[in-house]
Amino acid sequence: MKVSIIIPVYNEEKTIALLLEKIFLVALPKDIEREIVVVNDGSCDRTAELLNLYADRQDIRIFHQPNQGKTAALTRGIQGSSGDIVLIQDADLEYDPCEYPKLLSPILDNRAKIVYGSRFKGMIREMLFINRFANMVSNLIFTLLYFYPLSDINTCFKVFRREVLDSFVIKSKKFEFETEVTAKIVKRGYKILEVPIEYIARSRRDGKKICWREALEMFWCILKYRFVE
Repeated sequence: MKVSIIIPVYNEEKTIALLLEKIFLVALPKDIEREIVVVNDGSCDRTAELLNLYADRQDIRIFHQPNQGKTAALTRGIQGSSGDIVLIQDADLEYDPCEYPKLLSPILDNRAKIVYGSRFKGMIREMLFINRFANMVSNLIFTLLYFYPLSDINTCFKVFRREVLDSFVIKSKKFEFETEVTAKIVKRGYKILEVPIEYIARSRRDGKKICWREALEMFWCILKYRFVE
């Protein structure tokens, strides 16, 4: 069995090499093959240059595309992957690859087809109050609209059996992946297993890109996909 680790990247020269090295060091469960799929979404710093240093590795596939948005990069990565399991990993270091065994275990044990790493069930460090509040509102609105309780819809640590992602079309381009995919999963009757993770937030000074405009677009998707496909 193979797990594809999908990494969308935009201007992450400070973290991408360290992230990849951390992924290489993670001991996956026995007999699990690893495939790393990196999509450079039009970075204008040294990200592409640093990624090219890994181009000869057999376990990495690297794609470059004009800047279209995080969801567009994730979609390209999913399409270009071959794993039975798809694991989403942000290119910064807010989410630690050492959590992979915990995220993969329920799927490998056939206890779940979808696993979300929940920050709110685990430990959150350095998250601003406004960001924490916005996440809590999103979780509440989703629970009320879809009659499905979730503690962390916007977590970037999401793991799927491939057939789940193959069951619908992702239409978003920017930051709406989390809300669109979750809405479509729940509407199709899939169950999501949440496991606690540790999360260390970074600031805009450190390179965090999402702002209030993108946050509103993500929130709008919760409403939109309740009523449309």
